[in-house]
Amino acid sequence: MEQDIAVTYPEALAFSLKMQDEEFSREMKTLSIVKLYELGKVSSGMAARVLGIPRIAFLDVLSDYHVSIFADADELEADVAAVKGRL
Repeated sequence: MEQDIAVTYPEALAFSLKMQDEEFSREMKTLSIVKLYELGKVSSGMAARVLGIPRIAFLDVLSDYHVSIFADADELEADVAAVKGRL
């Protein structure tokens, strides 16, 4: 089941960002999902499904918004250790 969320904003906002309505809508959706991921509220898989893109593409999107794919330094260290263990 899916639900819609309506956000009211002044028309000038999208105009000031030089975006058409549809582009602005996509941007707001992406921004909200990226932020939920950054806060640890949703997984990368769930975020990708919501945006209708592959998980690897979502991880690439994160770089556009300067959001790390790692939740914290401990997770990064664990991933580095795992890679070193395979070498």
